[in-house]
Amino acid sequence: MLSKEMFISASKEYNTFEKNVPAYYFRKSYFSPQTERVKISIAVCGLYQLYFNGKCITKGFLAPYISNTDDFIYYDEYEVMLDEGENVFGVILGNGFQNNPGGHIWDFDKSAFRSAPMFALTVENDNDLLLSSIDGFKIKDSPIRSDDYRFGESYDANYEIEGWCDKAFDDSDWTPALCVTAPKGELRMADIAPIVKQKEILPIAIFSCEDGSYIYDFGECNAGICRLRINGTKAQKIEMRHADSLIDGDLNLAQVWFVRETWDRDKDIVHRDTYICAGNGTEEYQPVFTYHGFRYVKVSGITEQQATKDLLTFCVYHTHLHKLGGFSCSDEVAAKLYEVTMRSILANFHHFPTDCPQREKNGWTADAALSCETALLNFDPERNYREWMRNICKAQREDGALPGIVPTGGWGFEWGNGPAWDCVLAELPYYTYIYRGKADMIRDSVPAYLSYLHYLRSRTDENGLLCIGLGDWCHVGGIQPKAPLILTDSIMAMNIANKIAFMLDVIERHEEASFAHNEARHYRKAIRDNLIDYNTMIAQGSCQSSQAMCLYYGIYCETEKKAAFEKLLEMIHAMDDHIDVGVLGGRVIFHVLSEFGYSDLAYYMITRDDYPSYGNWLKRGATTLWEDFFPDKVSSMNHHFWGDICAWFVKRIVGLQLNPDKHNINTLKIKPAFIRKLDHASAYHDLPSGRISVSWKREDQHILLEVSIPKNVDAAAELDSAYCFEDGTQYKSVSSGTYKIITNNI
Repeated sequence: MLSKEMFISASKEYNTFEKNVPAYYFRKSYFSPQTERVKISIAVCGLYQLYFNGKCITKGFLAPYISNTDDFIYYDEYEVMLDEGENVFGVILGNGFQNNPGGHIWDFDKSAFRSAPMFALTVENDNDLLLSSIDGFKIKDSPIRSDDYRFGESYDANYEIEGWCDKAFDDSDWTPALCVTAPKGELRMADIAPIVKQKEILPIAIFSCEDGSYIYDFGECNAGICRLRINGTKAQKIEMRHADSLIDGDLNLAQVWFVRETWDRDKDIVHRDTYICAGNGTEEYQPVFTYHGFRYVKVSGITEQQATKDLLTFCVYHTHLHKLGGFSCSDEVAAKLYEVTMRSILANFHHFPTDCPQREKNGWTADAALSCETALLNFDPERNYREWMRNICKAQREDGALPGIVPTGGWGFEWGNGPAWDCVLAELPYYTYIYRGKADMIRDSVPAYLSYLHYLRSRTDENGLLCIGLGDWCHVGGIQPKAPLILTDSIMAMNIANKIAFMLDVIERHEEASFAHNEARHYRKAIRDNLIDYNTMIAQGSCQSSQAMCLYYGIYCETEKKAAFEKLLEMIHAMDDHIDVGVLGGRVIFHVLSEFGYSDLAYYMITRDDYPSYGNWLKRGATTLWEDFFPDKVSSMNHHFWGDICAWFVKRIVGLQLNPDKHNINTLKIKPAFIRKLDHASAYHDLPSGRISVSWKREDQHILLEVSIPKNVDAAAELDSAYCFEDGTQYKSVSSGTYKIITNNI
């Protein structure tokens, strides 16, 4: 039975920028009297590769799962068949978040759980513990001379030990591993989808530089590592630097790291992988304990003859998410935006959703909350969402506060959080329930919900409003948010309370649900009493985000909505129909426009090619979603928190709206918007019971709506006032088939 008393390490020395500590080989022989199937359990603080009888059997890249190990220490399980006689178990450890000087921006270099990497291992049959990590594992330096999760890996092939994990290997000069004290966290099996290789990309171009190096262009921003294949000379040192863009013919490192007080040191080593050749023929190398977000790789230390197209291969890695949905249409701009959004979501999913795969690799809470509906419509992230939610709840402070990043060693409580970020606590389980019908995440999170609602109440001002943390982040143009923090915070607090109330009712915790409902009513009243001008029907801030958020989240009464929406339209037209929002307003504004019959305007705002717009990103060469809307620069070229446009494509253009009443995933509402610029649009989503697909296309003077649904799905179609079915109705129950829609406005 795996226990925390079984942890071993090669050293207690930390890896630092000033002194690199190599990864170590660990090996142990075990002699079995018979052939039998056994279970290996391995818990790791850091990252690992597991070997059995000379073969790497690790189930995923960057295993096991990344956490604050004072909260949870994760383990994986494997089944193998022992040979009669000698069997060899081997491990290589990487630093991960456990020993991460490259995470100094977020204080990971001084987190309480920091240590050299360590592991505990057991081998068991049905009845007995056969072997554990404290039973004499030995260690030796490995070729991985240093590894940092964010900065990169250094590998010297001259340290390779052939057959180190094979039978009959002589390890008499190896030294014993150290028994060490584990962090405080609870041992927990990593019930997650692993990180796997999605695809390989070859370079589309190679450029030579004046300094003798070469830049490889892989044609798209993505996340992963490069596989190096070279016939080099002994001790030849090859350096690979990674970036998303170029500036003046060189890597734009300021876009993939922070120009701060440590810039002079960091810029020379960040996103750098180094390989030193053994010189024994064709050699292959790819890092195992780091990854990068990049499009371009600058290679130094090679000759002109070695700078071939097959020198580097971009191996794209992300959590293994199955494709459950899709969207297509006749406009290549929208189709391309869908493609780059999907790429951004996947490139930012390594165990949990990250903000970007180059500069941070952190589990920023708002980023995941803002894109989770799009993710659930198109993939199956819920297994990893569930594990991350456990870590979010575990990270909650005693007073109920949440950090802005998870995992964290404490960073993110004083800056980087607040209701707009903390809403992940409600958004992930809420949308998982809507799209999967599963309430286990809700049940597990009840104590965190109640603690957080009490925390919010403790932070309100004399008017019952909130003004803490981050607001309408990344406003167009990089200006300060136009929507006041006191408005966006109070709206998001109301939204959190409403969603928590709904979820508590789902699991029949009605008394607590009533409390949450009351909290939501409290915030709505406080907003209405203090932040709405009823003479003009304008929310405080007088901007697109303020007005759209108040409409979307139900601050206005039914009798007020028309006038409030007219004010939103005026604000949009005043900006020549451009977006003028941050991420919070951007999440809702297009849905609000559709609700009031202005889907064509929303589509135009998204796809137009002048600044600011998503279409302008494409015009400027975007292959993933960018972090912000600047006219002449980009902070980060691979973020996903603007990605809800793809949920809008599916729900509003095609009209595929799953579980509209929120209590049955086998119900469907079809409410399409026949965008004038489009000739056709389609979307699908795979339910457990089968595939739902909806499409429409223009044909002569009518529109054909095609529906395909499993037999147990109840579906109804609803048209807006400009359209009707052949029988003159605008609403009807539908099944699989084709329906003709009549309109005078094609």
